[in-house]
Amino acid sequence: MLAQPPWLVVYVSLIVASYLWVTVWQVAVTGFRLWDVLTCVALALCCAVCVEASRRLGIPAGIARDLLSAWWLPAALLLPPVYALLMPVPLQVLLQYRVRRALLYRRVLVTAALGLAGAAASAVFHRVVPEPLAAGPRWVVEDQRAILAAVGCAVLFIVLNLLIVAVAARGSSPQVRWRDVLWTRESFELDVVELCLGVLITICCVISPALLLLTLPPVVLLQRSLMHQQLQAAARTDAKTGLLNAGAWQREAETELSRSERSHEPLAVLLIDIDYFKRVNDTYGHLTGDQVLVAVAATLCHQLRDYDVIGRFGGEEFAVLLPGADTVEACRVAERLRARVRRLAVPADDNTVSVTISVGVALYRTHGEDLIELLASADLALYRAKESGRDRVCLPAVRKSG
Repeated sequence: MLAQPPWLVVYVSLIVASYLWVTVWQVAVTGFRLWDVLTCVALALCCAVCVEASRRLGIPAGIARDLLSAWWLPAALLLPPVYALLMPVPLQVLLQYRVRRALLYRRVLVTAALGLAGAAASAVFHRVVPEPLAAGPRWVVEDQRAILAAVGCAVLFIVLNLLIVAVAARGSSPQVRWRDVLWTRESFELDVVELCLGVLITICCVISPALLLLTLPPVVLLQRSLMHQQLQAAARTDAKTGLLNAGAWQREAETELSRSERSHEPLAVLLIDIDYFKRVNDTYGHLTGDQVLVAVAATLCHQLRDYDVIGRFGGEEFAVLLPGADTVEACRVAERLRARVRRLAVPADDNTVSVTISVGVALYRTHGEDLIELLASADLALYRAKESGRDRVCLPAVRKSG
């Protein structure tokens, strides 16, 4: 297991300790009522059905988004805080053993984050509507302030949960940008969907818990659709780095090549290889090697434009296609990538691992007339960079005449 920064260990420990302390306190001060317990059980069972639906799809590693918060939100809004604290425990255990195993400390942190965020949302909402279930549907129909409070507390739940987990994720992978850890466009859209579903299920549960039977099928179908889309995306990406896999990269590259042929714009291909990567695996182990791959992939992505096409080409090799780049621009980008990777320091046990890359550059029409020729030329240039001492950028030694 990779060593984590000391502050991260302290942070996770404090979050988990806070969760345990708040849970014990709430259990001690809460008077458990049968109707509250039954409502919590009903919501948990609906959530468990969604978990089982996910399991039957055969979710691979890397598929992390679901709609389970749509069931946790009603528990947080309608029931005393203790239920929001306790409900994630059995469901996270179910996820661990029925869908996908995760590192135990990560699963514990997620449970604590959900519990603390839910308890905070519950405490705030209950100051606006002290007894949401006992008041019945009247507050839903008559009190618009309560509806706004429900939406606001749902936002509070999502933001707190995200922040708690994001700090740990950023500490574990410091090379990843905060923007990517916090919110991408896709994750933001999914959070909005979860928020809306959670509030709608809350309203249905207030009107009659029996309406949960009507809300369950569409939520399951929506979750299956979401998972199916993620599975399709996973088929195009490399599981370790999240980049395009070789087949998907080649298809994207062929499309860009056709566009460049029609528009007569320049285009360049970079082949990038991590120097002495086998030595990293042999010295520090394959887990550290995987961490190096992830760090290098993230660094490359952050230095490229949104429309550049980057993929993992196998092993420790990456391919980058640069639309609109001539020789000067391609070499400038390659040098920037090389310099950025050289600054990386990946934690490994009590040490840090530094790596370098060699880059081969090939230009469309100058070094090849199709993708196969371009890749072959870039591979020759990469071989030349390796032979010249590594940690450098090279063009092919012999160019085709235009």
